[in-house]
Amino acid sequence: MFKKILITILISMIPLIELRGALPFALLVKLPTWVAYLVCIVGNMLPVPIIFFFARKVLEWGADKKVIGKFFTWCLEKGHKGGEKLKAKAGRGLFWALLLFVGIPLPGTGAWTGTLAASILDIDFKKSIIAVMLGVILAGIIIGILSMFGLSLLSESEFVRNLADSF
Repeated sequence: MFKKILITILISMIPLIELRGALPFALLVKLPTWVAYLVCIVGNMLPVPIIFFFARKVLEWGADKKVIGKFFTWCLEKGHKGGEKLKAKAGRGLFWALLLFVGIPLPGTGAWTGTLAASILDIDFKKSIIAVMLGVILAGIIIGILSMFGLSLLSESEFVRNLADSF
């Protein structure tokens, strides 16, 4: 079980994949549901403080570098655009907008992007962390329901059984 938990934590820490990919994996390899949720939430939240305090600085530093400049600039622009959209739509309800931005599992949203946007917008750290964590929990509920439904449909698949048994 330790191997399954470790792999799940690592998957949930990967940008763009995060809890949204880790939770279906955890359920597929038959981690107990409550363990899967807890591990995915913790794994998804581990990089958040680092992103909040350092990602913006690192991206700004690397934006003019030859090899990494384009990618770093793209990340900054994505965070800035996400933040500005959030700010424009939310007005005074920025906390709730950030929570929903992270919590509704669409491509390009999640803890990484939401935290970067919060950092770029200079939102209070404590409020940002709470909004992102609640968003991750919401995403976990949505993805969990969809995963359980999907896995019940796939449960007869030999591929799924073999994958689950290999861990």
